[in-house]
Amino acid sequence: MDSYALCSSLTSCCLVQGFNGVYGKQIHTHVVKSGWGCSVFLSSVLVDFYAKMSGVVDARKVFDESPVKNTVCANALLSAYFDGKMWGDGLRLFRSMPGLGLCYDNWTFSVGLGICSGMYAIELGSQVHAKVIRTIYDPGSDVFLMSSLIDLYGKCGLVIKAKQVFDMAGVADVVLWTSMLGVYGRNGHHKEVIKLFKEMLAKKIRPDGVAFVTVISACGHTGQVDLGTEYFESMARDFGLNPSPEHYGCLVDLFCRAGELEKAWNVVNNMPTNVNASVSVWGALLSACCDHGHVDLGKFAAQRALELDPTNTGVYVLLSNMYAKYGLWDEIEQLRKLMHDKGLTKDTGSSRIEVTR
Repeated sequence: MDSYALCSSLTSCCLVQGFNGVYGKQIHTHVVKSGWGCSVFLSSVLVDFYAKMSGVVDARKVFDESPVKNTVCANALLSAYFDGKMWGDGLRLFRSMPGLGLCYDNWTFSVGLGICSGMYAIELGSQVHAKVIRTIYDPGSDVFLMSSLIDLYGKCGLVIKAKQVFDMAGVADVVLWTSMLGVYGRNGHHKEVIKLFKEMLAKKIRPDGVAFVTVISACGHTGQVDLGTEYFESMARDFGLNPSPEHYGCLVDLFCRAGELEKAWNVVNNMPTNVNASVSVWGALLSACCDHGHVDLGKFAAQRALELDPTNTGVYVLLSNMYAKYGLWDEIEQLRKLMHDKGLTKDTGSSRIEVTR
């Protein structure tokens, strides 16, 4: 069995469910015993195998022990750190690559920017962006690289900068449009979400499910109930997309924000049998009941939400706020006792900032 067959077998292990982890480790043992451990191609595939099996420690060990390393091998480990939200380890690997004689490629930069985005490290991300401009020929043609840049600036609140990157993109791809929609949505620019979505449709770019979640939510925040309903209905009618629980949650939230609780309840009550209402759907209904005084329906919504997630403190807080608003102090006391008996406490808020020396 040569290195090509071993690489193919390891790649197959990542795709097959069940015993793939054990079988892949057996192949790894055969690789070591057969003297193929010095193959850079096999090392790269082994790092990718352990990374996809969530064995980041083993992936790092294979990477460190490989006598010959290449960028593909480093990218596999870098992606594992990103997927595991191990930002610090990913950043250290990214910075160490030049010292190991490894060049950055488009994928390295995309994952590196994702790590900066996860850390909300805008200054470091800007430095990586500058490196991209100096290193990569025509970065605007790389969808994933541009999407990573848009996401970085969007998460750090630099909406104008994100739009500048979006406008520089040389390809009209749904990934980029969805990324920009998400930036506007996360930063509260809901009117811009709707405007950009209309431009997207005018350019004949087929929206995906994520885009619909963003635009329906934006319609809810701007009070455009009819438009949001039309977009929801157009998913299946015009684009052949089956609404997910997230889409139904946005539609429920749309009606709840407009005070149309009867329509919201009808949506929940008439969901398809293959779609189950999520905690967010019942939470939206509970919040609206608190605002509009429907205590009984609010209790029912809280009960259904807690059946799905009994330890969700957010639901308890919403229910407590509703009780307090309408003077139901005995119910609040019972609720606090229930939380105490279950050992639940309200999560403490936190924030992080980047300090420039």
